[in-house]
Order: sequence, then structure tokens, then C-alpha cells
Amino acid sequence: MINKRLLIKNLLSHNDENSFYDKKQRLSLNRKDGKAKFLKHICALSNSNPFNNSYIVIGVEDEENKILGVDFFDDSKIQNLVNAYVTNPPKIAYENVRFPSLPRHKVIGLVTIYPNNLIASLSKKTWKYNKGTIFYRSGSISMPFLGENFELRDRNKDVVAAIEKNASNNIELTLNGVFDFINNHKSKYNPQYKVFNEQFVLCWAGEKKVINNEIYYSRVDIELINEQVQLFFSALDDVKITYNNNSFIITEFIFLGLEKQEKYYPLEKTIIHFKENGRHDIVNDFLFEPPVFNNKVMIHIYNNCNLIVRKLSENRRLSVTEHEDVLRLPTNYLICYLHGFLDAEENLKKAKSYIKSLENKSTYIKYKETLRVIRKLKYA
Repeated sequence: MINKRLLIKNLLSHNDENSFYDKKQRLSLNRKDGKAKFLKHICALSNSNPFNNSYIVIGVEDEENKILGVDFFDDSKIQNLVNAYVTNPPKIAYENVRFPSLPRHKVIGLVTIYPNNLIASLSKKTWKYNKGTIFYRSGSISMPFLGENFELRDRNKDVVAAIEKNASNNIELTLNGVFDFINNHKSKYNPQYKVFNEQFVLCWAGEKKVINNEIYYSRVDIELINEQVQLFFSALDDVKITYNNNSFIITEFIFLGLEKQEKYYPLEKTIIHFKENGRHDIVNDFLFEPPVFNNKVMIHIYNNCNLIVRKLSENRRLSVTEHEDVLRLPTNYLICYLHGFLDAEENLKKAKSYIKSLENKSTYIKYKETLRVIRKLKYA
């Protein structure tokens, strides 16, 4: 079993960017150019590594390999993005890897591109890259192939196998991981662990609360210790947790609605299934059925949100009521988006700087959660 933190350290310390490994400070999948560049690197690494894994490390400063970290990223729909834009798409996984030097809410992202042994190319025009373009790695650069017959070659199988072997987990690392997890979470979050199939050690923590005789957990943190991978993190949403001998099940809810009409809506169920052969699968089931409100009311809310954003863009003073409405701007725009006002996403982004500067940081958390839900809806 590979310890992903050790794997990242080995990639950073022993190799500059090359034909099986790339690094980025951040991903920008919400922008056309950022999405296109990500797909380009996926294709290039897949085509240059048909018989071994290849990797992209996210959250690292390029020149000095400085560990900066990024926000926890929910990867459950990223494979759908690749499938939608790539012919012969490789299987990929995005994992959130903990580093002790980073704040609790920051991780290093690890994208694993599994061997495909098929030529991956763009299935549609993406930004400035044309449909049918084949990319490959020339050293540290992802290049378009301009010839007639692209050939898959085994270049890196032995060196990648050696790096992955060096990153194998051991009992000491696993025990230290459990102790670190428990010590880093206050007792009110009730940190605990469970061993599945005598191999997998999973830790979780969350603040327990009972609502209408139902048990929910907030500020939930779940980590697969063997691999040093953070499986789930939420600073805002509430979840239900259940488990049996072979599976750990997380059902995520969002508190949504217009003022005084808010309630919990199930968003997504994640099932982590641990197998006898030393492997595990993660299956996501999207459950969300959005609320429906009066169309005239939604038009009024949408216009009011847009007025606030316009005032912020023009540095005009907000009224007392509008200051209060800013705190609900992410939630209101999400409801507008669910009612077909698709410009709500871009309009909300225009208010990012102002929301981020607010003393009440929960509004910025809601802003990020809103964009996360919209991303899930796009690729559901």
C-alpha cells in the first residue's frame, strides 16, 4: 500500500518535472483555459506512460518545491470531466494528502493517471486546443503531436515502480498517523478509528449534534491513515456517518432554502468499500433534488443579488439591509442557479474579493461551498 505523502516527497526530492510527473501551484478548473490545460496534461502524461502510473502534484511552488497547499478538493466528478473531453480517457484519481506543516484546512493534491495503453486525444475543441489533438510529454513540457502516427512507448515503467516501492507504508507510519490524527483534533470532535479487513485504518472526527432525533456531524474530517489521504473534509456542511465490517458510508447534507424556509437536503452519498485483496473502492451517489420556489420571488432575489454585486463592483456604499443580504449572497445565488439563472455562478465570483475580506469568515466558506455544489451539478 502506497503512502501518498511519501510518494509526493519522493517525487519532489528526486525528480524535476519530467515525462511521468508534473507539479502545479493550483488548478483552475472553473476557467476555460485552466480546464483546457489540465486536460492537456492528463492526455500528455497518459500518452507518455502507457504502462505505468503518472502524477500531477498540486499545491507546490514550482521553482523551489515549496509546500504551499491548496483547499480540500472534492474529486467525485473530475473523472466525468475527463470522460467528457477526452477520447480513450485514462482512469484518474484526485486525492487530498495531508502534510504536518500545513494548516488543518490545507492539503497537497495528488492526481494519479493510471496506465491506459490507448492513445488519448481531445474529443472536442477546448479553449485554443482543437478536437483530435494528441499531446505527449517532452521532458517537463506537454506538447501537441504534429506527426501522422503517434506511437505509445514504455519510457518510465521501471523508474516509477522504484519510486512507488520506496513510498510503501509500514506499521510505524500507520501508528504515527493514528496518534497524529487523534492529537490534532479536540475531544469535542470525538476523534476515533476503525480497522477494516485487518489492513485499512480509517480515522474520523466530527462534532455530534441531534436534529429531529437524527444524528448529524459537522466539521467532519475523515482520513485513510495507510495512504495519508484525506477522504472528506467539511467546515460547514453536516453529514451522517454509518459503517459496517467492510464499508464506511458518508451521506452529505446541505442546509438550504429561503429565509425561514430552510431545511436539510441530502446532497451526495459516498461509500468507501474495503476489499479482501488489499484494495478499496470509493463510489459516489448524487442524491440532490433541489427545492422549488415561486418564480416571481426568485426573479426578485436574483435582481437584488445582481444589484448588490454591481454596487460592490462600482465601490458604491451598501445600505444596512444590503450589508445583511451579502451574508446570504452565496446561498441565494445557489438557489437562483438551481432555478435556471445560470449567470448566478459568474455574478457570485465578481463578489469574491469583498466576501473574502469580510470579518465574518463563514460567508466566504459558504461562497466556496456554493461553487463546489455547482461544480457537482455540472458533472453529475
